[in-house]
Amino acid sequence: MIVLGIASPFVHDPSAAILVDGKLIAAADEERFIREKHARDSLPVNAVNFCIEKAGIKPEDIDCVAYPWSDLEYLKKLPQYVKRTWRTRPSRAFKAVYQTPRTFKQKRRKLYATLKNCRIDPGHVKIAFVPHHIAHAASSYYLSGFKEAAVISMDGTGEFTTTLLGRAKDGQLHTIREFIRPDSIGRFYSTITAYLGFSVHDGEYKVMGMAPYGDPDKTKIDHMLSYNDRDYRANDDYVWVTRSKRYDKEKVFSKRMVSDWGPPRSGDGLAEPYIHIAAATQKIFEDVTIRLMETYLKDELKRHKSLCFAGGCALNVSLNRRLIEHPLVDRLFVQPAAHDSGAALGAASYAARMLGEDIEPMRHVYYGPSYTNGEIKGLLDKYKIRYTYHEDIADITSRLLAEGKIVAWFQGAMEYGPRALGNRSILAHPSVPGISDEINGRIKFRERWRPFCPSVLPEYHEEIFNTRHPSPYMTFSFTVNTNWREKIKEAVHVDNTARPQVVDIKTNPKFYNLLKRFHDLTGIPVLINTSLNKRGEPMVCSPQDAIKMFYGSGLEYLVMENCLIEK
Repeated sequence: MIVLGIASPFVHDPSAAILVDGKLIAAADEERFIREKHARDSLPVNAVNFCIEKAGIKPEDIDCVAYPWSDLEYLKKLPQYVKRTWRTRPSRAFKAVYQTPRTFKQKRRKLYATLKNCRIDPGHVKIAFVPHHIAHAASSYYLSGFKEAAVISMDGTGEFTTTLLGRAKDGQLHTIREFIRPDSIGRFYSTITAYLGFSVHDGEYKVMGMAPYGDPDKTKIDHMLSYNDRDYRANDDYVWVTRSKRYDKEKVFSKRMVSDWGPPRSGDGLAEPYIHIAAATQKIFEDVTIRLMETYLKDELKRHKSLCFAGGCALNVSLNRRLIEHPLVDRLFVQPAAHDSGAALGAASYAARMLGEDIEPMRHVYYGPSYTNGEIKGLLDKYKIRYTYHEDIADITSRLLAEGKIVAWFQGAMEYGPRALGNRSILAHPSVPGISDEINGRIKFRERWRPFCPSVLPEYHEEIFNTRHPSPYMTFSFTVNTNWREKIKEAVHVDNTARPQVVDIKTNPKFYNLLKRFHDLTGIPVLINTSLNKRGEPMVCSPQDAIKMFYGSGLEYLVMENCLIEK
């Protein structure tokens, strides 16, 4: 059976994924093809066409199309939303009811327009409308390989649900508790993201990176997001406010927030009180999530200690560290495209499972486009770009890295999800003083305080991070052991943590071999690994994208398959 997942119900991160007989064959974000970060207001036409092509099928071969949005779920949760908002946000309550037919039409229009542009006849294919948070939960549970698990899905909002806590066993998902917007931990975090001068749906990870520089006790924040053992509530006067309450009509934070804290942050630097606001935001975000898990999932976790986490909030690696360290949790799985892009995979997985398929666990993220040496050489020759060809590309590349050079590394199939995991990467020696500032400054053109991630040989994972917990996708952070902090200083954040990728020889032998060669030369089993892109741009997809990035930045070395380009 062939099931295609299409994620485009919202304005950001459209994507596609395809499963054949329960096995993930291809998955990609539309942003990579059109070169617009998050591909706002776009349809995932290129992503769908790529998935069909990689699967080696025709559009008419598709048995089912799965979409992470459900009219029935919207109608089911609408009364709860109206009850919650009619006093504090009457205009939004009225709008939700009055515009229900229009909302349904808009959501379906995006799906049917995508199908039409991809030559898929909606009259000849089964369409499964999967509730948004069920799709997120499915993306984590079915791909985890766990037979039984507790489940959390948390993001800004779905139809109306913002947080789902549940359990999963033998392929079945069961909801224990849901929270309805405007009570949204995700929207709370995004509101602070906007106040701190970052883009919503893009800059939340910057708030997380800023938080360790501040002191959470120096900022009062619990009046914006309050909680107890069973509930949490977002303050309607502060969080994702209506336009009449906004400080800036185009931003989601309120006049009251500015009255309390002063003008919103601007620029790229670190300053008070903003670092303390970031710290307080991160702390309450973690505390609320932990409290909800302890309240609603305790009995489940006591039995199997396995947790699946999805939704945009699941990409917060600092929260994930606390979850892993919690005594109730032994195993945590976060699907690497946990944000809305991953809803395509989740919807497809859920639909396939409901149609009787067994879903094969995820082993890697390399589900995007790939290019041969012949294609790359042909392009370089066409543009008269000088290069050298090396049968043993790991040898020359490892030597450059050992000398302290920064190298762009373009290999194999593009990664699915927001993390570069050794195929569309910028690599560097983690022991060279100032090399992270150099990458931030002259190559990626981003804030200098932003941290970088380490890719590490598996045999050193426990020694460096004092854990055996799997970490293949950079979705977790761990505290770096004291005796390694200086050795890999450029890959360690200010709070002595790092977000590692443990490189698997089976899923990426070429990158493993490079890392092994580098270790042989330097004694360091770690490389700095950051995504091959500049600030404000999506990760590169094609050789053309890589060449443009190379000549538009301070990069001096670009490796594409077996071809080395030098400036």
